[in-house]
Amino acid sequence: MSVFREDVLEGKVAFVTGGGSGICKGITKALMAHGAKAVITSRKQERLDAAAKELAEATESECLGVACDVRQPETVEAALDRALERFGGVDVVVNGAAGNFLAPAAQLSYNAFRTVLEIDSIGTYTVCRAAFDKHLKANGGTILNISATLHYGATPLQTHAAAAKAAVDAVTRSLAVEWGRLGIRVNGIAPGPIDGTEGISRLAPGKARDAMIAAIPIGRMGEIEEIANVALFLCTDAASLIHGETIVADGGHWLGGPAMQLLGG
Repeated sequence: MSVFREDVLEGKVAFVTGGGSGICKGITKALMAHGAKAVITSRKQERLDAAAKELAEATESECLGVACDVRQPETVEAALDRALERFGGVDVVVNGAAGNFLAPAAQLSYNAFRTVLEIDSIGTYTVCRAAFDKHLKANGGTILNISATLHYGATPLQTHAAAAKAAVDAVTRSLAVEWGRLGIRVNGIAPGPIDGTEGISRLAPGKARDAMIAAIPIGRMGEIEEIANVALFLCTDAASLIHGETIVADGGHWLGGPAMQLLGG
């Protein structure tokens, strides 16, 4: 049972990149379950159609899947046009499209590094800017950028993703300063290890998973629903004074590594 009022987002429309799977699918479900209609995007229309159908049936709300590539501004603009045509507005923008893989920096190709930056950081700006031009500038709204904690210290094998998420955090802060007076709140969420996601299955298999859990002070990974609840909170009036922040939701993971070793964790 949700701690939020069921209709807390009644009449709102969410535009969610990466909304066809993983954390952003969970965020979309939470927003829809609390009254919002949604447009989800990724590159594969077939996957989006299946996800949109599933989300609509689970929440009894409306969901439209529109294929686009956040690296291509014209496809982002076309997807936003579809959202505006279908629902008349976009009140919440969630930037969750991302790319990641493990790679030592000495073996990371120039193109691979560039591609992750293009998806995560340039893609985040592209969606924010397109949504701003098409609707948010005149009407206000909420932007949530999905980040990470990789760049808070140093994360081996993740130079590309850490750089990309550092840029996402910078975009969040800068847009918050520039767009706040237009009624646009801009925040971020930095999830830690979240169970049941493709990232965990690929980046932390077997013993790596056990080691990761051992470094989390609360003794477990997070759940997709827990990140969705943070997103839902940031979209409500209860978060009206939170602006330009990236909220860490990781059970203390980024703090806990060395400390947990000293404690025998």
